[in-house]
Amino acid sequence: MNASVDRVRDALAELIKAALVSDDGRSLAFRQAAAEKLTALAADPPRAETVRIDGAWTLAVGAAETPELRPEEGRVNLTLPQTAPFTLEDLTREGFDVDAAVETIRKSASTG
Repeated sequence: MNASVDRVRDALAELIKAALVSDDGRSLAFRQAAAEKLTALAADPPRAETVRIDGAWTLAVGAAETPELRPEEGRVNLTLPQTAPFTLEDLTREGFDVDAAVETIRKSASTG
């Protein structure tokens, strides 16, 4: 894996965690962490040819689905889409709306 994929994966993982946890305070903390990581991505965007967004998404889902968070998950059933709901351009665009992204993830998940 390369550093660009790691950076994108980490930002996506924070967004996924924010979407999955039921506690609003914890979700806010994950949103803030995502915003910081996304700001860093926007300031120094990876080259598109270095990141396969769907691969980074798959890695992010795995990183977000930690056993420690399982008791806190309650917003959605953990059936997230196989493809990323965002492009790399979306994630590195100035003013990317973290709250809207979290809602997109929640709505894109299969609910049980």
